[in-house]
Amino acid sequence: MKKNYILISTFLVLVIGSCTTTKNTNSNDLYDSLWELEYISGTRIAFNGLYPERKPVISFNKATGKITGNNSCNGYTADFTIEGDNIDIGEPGPTTMMYCGDGEQQFLNMMEKINSISIDKESKLNLMFGEIPMMRFRKVTQ
Repeated sequence: MKKNYILISTFLVLVIGSCTTTKNTNSNDLYDSLWELEYISGTRIAFNGLYPERKPVISFNKATGKITGNNSCNGYTADFTIEGDNIDIGEPGPTTMMYCGDGEQQFLNMMEKINSISIDKESKLNLMFGEIPMMRFRKVTQ
């Protein structure tokens, strides 16, 4: 009986531990990395149609509290703060003013809605509205 209890307990610990789907976003995985957009929610245009030339990228600098990147056409910067899984992204600052299609505006509009963040077990960065992933990024080498 005692062996069964130990066996079942060990099995449950392994199952529960393997179900963890997010990493701590305060880890160095998030910072000083370049993340490339691979999914954006809520658009009526196919992803490759929104970003035919270049996909948006984002980078988080912990020391300055700034997000920098390119929204597929123009560069941007914004302040950010993270507390646990919650993120507050400020208004994107000065950007260049080139028009490159609808993708740029879709990206900036979605950034305004983001209020939580996670890195999943596949090392994908998810920017979310509550529990709903709105944007997913993959880490790229710089």
